[in-house]
Amino acid sequence: MSNDEHFVWMGKAMELAHNALKNREVPVGCIMVYKDEVIATGRNEVNETKNATRHAEIVAIEEVFKWCKANDKNTTEVFSELVLYVTVEPCIMCAGALKQMHVPMIVFGCANERFGGCGSILNVASDDLPSLGPKFVCISGVMADEAVKLLKDFYKGENPHAPEDKRKSKQAAPSVGSDAS
Repeated sequence: MSNDEHFVWMGKAMELAHNALKNREVPVGCIMVYKDEVIATGRNEVNETKNATRHAEIVAIEEVFKWCKANDKNTTEVFSELVLYVTVEPCIMCAGALKQMHVPMIVFGCANERFGGCGSILNVASDDLPSLGPKFVCISGVMADEAVKLLKDFYKGENPHAPEDKRKSKQAAPSVGSDAS
């Protein structure tokens, strides 16, 4: 696959990340490409569903199973020929799930410095964990600046789904020397 192809496919994943942002989700989007066809898409649904496992990659994995059933395809064969395009490095949970599904290649935008499973925190992709699945290839940095911008846009605002005591305060802090009592 050429770099141009990676940018085209990542552009489609970015559309899903923009959709996630509009729905007050962490703006992560992904697509799964099988034989030059998008067969599954996903975007974060954690806040909407109040289910911490509803990451974009997990949503897309579920769609692949549905696509295989509808098209009478062997899931093991399909997953072993997929390429995942995701706007942010998969977290450790998602990287583990992708490894278990035998996805051979993941192309991502920006690094996930807090939870990254493809090198930022752990490298599930290259770790020798045969019981979990084979190693896979990771290509990073495709449209990373746009992915970072979306994340910054999300984190500027308040997460309405966060517990009250964890929400950002929008009240101005009293100035130094003022009578705050």
